[in-house]
Amino acid sequence: MSKPIEKNKIVVTGLGIITPIGIGKDEYWESAIHGKSGISKISRFDVEGYPTKIAGEVKNFNPKEYMPDELANNLSRYSQLGLATAQMAVKDARLDFSRINKKKIGVSIGLGDEILSYYDEKTAIENNNYIVRTKPPTDNRNTSNIISDFFGFSGQSLIVATACSSGNQAIGIAKNMIKSGQADLVLTGGVEAPIFPLILAAFCSLRIMSKRNDQPAKASRPFDKDRDGFVMGEGAGMLILESEEKARERGAYIYGELAGYGATSDAFHMTMPSQDRMQICKAMSLAIEDAVLDIRDINYINAHGTSTTANDRGETKAIKTVFGDHAYNIPISSTKSMTGHLMGAASAVELITCILAIKNGVLPPTINLD
Repeated sequence: MSKPIEKNKIVVTGLGIITPIGIGKDEYWESAIHGKSGISKISRFDVEGYPTKIAGEVKNFNPKEYMPDELANNLSRYSQLGLATAQMAVKDARLDFSRINKKKIGVSIGLGDEILSYYDEKTAIENNNYIVRTKPPTDNRNTSNIISDFFGFSGQSLIVATACSSGNQAIGIAKNMIKSGQADLVLTGGVEAPIFPLILAAFCSLRIMSKRNDQPAKASRPFDKDRDGFVMGEGAGMLILESEEKARERGAYIYGELAGYGATSDAFHMTMPSQDRMQICKAMSLAIEDAVLDIRDINYINAHGTSTTANDRGETKAIKTVFGDHAYNIPISSTKSMTGHLMGAASAVELITCILAIKNGVLPPTINLD
């Protein structure tokens, strides 16, 4: 007897991913399980004079493979990555738009400073510091609008900008859009393209980035005692969410259920997390409660694991607080050791990593944990 369909279950039916270690879910996963590093010296502009000269750049990405030439030429790097991964997710989900009401399809995207990067990129090209395309981007719509317009989705189209949690927040909002009946299906995830002079300089000024410029592949080392800061990266991760009922009606492949979500705020400091870690603990507890699970049901954690002194120590303490003795039975790894910190895209990429780990029965490593 087949398992009855629960109308309130939200499932994942499509994936799209671009990272410094791979384009597309197959290439990405192969690199991840073999511990490949995507960190190298920045090639896009002259980094002389910057304390940090390394990042996780996406190599061999041609946006014109995913969209018309004119559109690709006019979009920011953010929107190129976002639209390309959206295309991947839609294709992976095998969506037949002749049988789906586009008025009930939403878009919820997490990202960082897209507008700031637009001006930084435009200035850099005009100054001939580097060439990304034949002319500066002229389409300054945000990524969510561009995706909605490209596919003709007329449901809610949202941008979420909450720094490193942007992708997760966008996915949580997408889940609630479906559960509340506002959408039948939502394309959701995160995108980040911060590797530009002004943004690099801004993060360098915070003194929280690795300066291991002579060993780029060894620079991002979450939880290692010799870690000296995070490494910036670019990329995008997109997912198709829909109700289990709708997914089974159209015969979709289901990667898994998005069972629980929790979100809080430290209300403490712009960049420094609160040392008591209570809101991190609460967010994890809320997600477990939302999923109607027990802490002992959790058997893998893909950590935030930024490779900064403050985060890694505090995150470890928070996990031990929530899970108690069971924390010592849970495998934990950080994808950022390989990709660098993808910021607004990080949590979406890491959710896809968890989905692929469950699908393939293999957990990705934390590299550089010596």
